[in-house]
Amino acid sequence: MSDEHITHPEINGDGAFEHQDLSPKGIIYFMIGLAVAVVIIYFIIFGMYHFLDTLSKENQAPISPMVAPEADTRTVTHAETRAFPEPRLEENERTQLRQFIVNQDRTLSTYNWVDKDKGIVQIPIDRAMDLIVQRGLLLRPPAQSQGGEQLRKEVSSAQ
Repeated sequence: MSDEHITHPEINGDGAFEHQDLSPKGIIYFMIGLAVAVVIIYFIIFGMYHFLDTLSKENQAPISPMVAPEADTRTVTHAETRAFPEPRLEENERTQLRQFIVNQDRTLSTYNWVDKDKGIVQIPIDRAMDLIVQRGLLLRPPAQSQGGEQLRKEVSSAQ
């Protein structure tokens, strides 16, 4: 390493900083000019939109008197749905969907016979979850597990 010291003639003994600051007037003028430009551009675009909208409305073809006024397509009468081929439209999608959800909730929260002869019962889903927690989940019916053991015995005896 050398012991040379590099000295810069532009640095004086008071410190190495710029003695001339940026004037805040320039920043303020720039911000004011930017705000004015934004307002002018806004009014130019608004005027163009208004002009093109009125021009488009003036040049539209007149509506034929044979055209029926627009109707609410969400509500259809019962006679209109029966005139339509299968699959048919919903008569009122809002009320029918609400009724479907209510029926599903009722099915999930009530007791009912599925097959009375076989003893199959529908129970509420909350009760079914409680029973699974209490009894555990049966992975295989007992008949299948006995058949599996018998199959294993047959395979081992064949070897």
